[in-house]
Amino acid sequence: MKVTEHIAQAKDTLLSFEILPPLKGKTIQTLFNHLDPLMEFNPSWINVTYHRSETAFKKKQDGTFEKVEIRKRPGTVGICAAIMNHYKIDTVPHFICGGFNKRESEDALIDLNFLGINNVLVLRGDAEKNEPSFLPEPSGHQYAIDLQKQVVNLNHGIYLDDDIRDGGKTNFCIGTAGYPEKHFEAPNLEIDLQRLKNKVDAGADYIMTQMFFDNEKFFSYVNQCRNMGVTVPIIPGLKPITSKKQLSVLPRIFHVDIPTELSTEIMKCRTDEDVETVGTEWLIHQSKALKKFGVPVLHYYTLGKPKVIWNVVKEVI
Repeated sequence: MKVTEHIAQAKDTLLSFEILPPLKGKTIQTLFNHLDPLMEFNPSWINVTYHRSETAFKKKQDGTFEKVEIRKRPGTVGICAAIMNHYKIDTVPHFICGGFNKRESEDALIDLNFLGINNVLVLRGDAEKNEPSFLPEPSGHQYAIDLQKQVVNLNHGIYLDDDIRDGGKTNFCIGTAGYPEKHFEAPNLEIDLQRLKNKVDAGADYIMTQMFFDNEKFFSYVNQCRNMGVTVPIIPGLKPITSKKQLSVLPRIFHVDIPTELSTEIMKCRTDEDVETVGTEWLIHQSKALKKFGVPVLHYYTLGKPKVIWNVVKEVI
């Protein structure tokens, strides 16, 4: 079932969770152990992130270095299929520009379609660690909207090869990213919102936001989107703070603000266990207020902290 179908049929706020693929060398049971306690809450779907390969240089015996591509968390498509088979639940793979050319993207979409996966969250993805800014693959997409248009084309049976006539049509529900505190590369929120509207006008079916810790910023963001004529569902992305170091890591990596009230309470904590308690309580209150606001879904980034998310959700539903 599509994300938008879940939302249309819902009688109350839905739940969804986001997970990381296991590190290479771990088994699928690692992932099932992570998800098992959360499944009692009957999430509508599970998002599975995609991690592009990284370039590394390994020293050879002769003293020279060999350039190798390493993917630390492979298997997004296979994991989606495994989750669907194991739990009988829908999945949403992240589908990114980075690391793919257009033909590889098309082939990946065909594989997803064959597996019965009809949801994708289309993202540009991050730059490689050794790159100062995002660089597409040769013959790849520079921007998420261009990758999204390729998905839309395939939904209409339009393939890259002109000689394919009456091609089979896919049926993907397309999610796109939204940034309540603006994308860090956008010069201002107004331009970022216009770029978001362009993606919706080009076929995005719903918006999944970056994490945020100040609900007022999300409420304002939704209102601005609606005032621009963006009518698709807007799903808030939520994450708990569980360690003091995240006070600096999260703003630096994800370009989000930590409210003064929250940071003050965290700075009083002596241990990460204390921080986890503060972060859990904050996310509980945040979730309850969002539910009261009428969000269609509460989407939690579990990212290695399923117990914290379990503690939050049991107080919210």
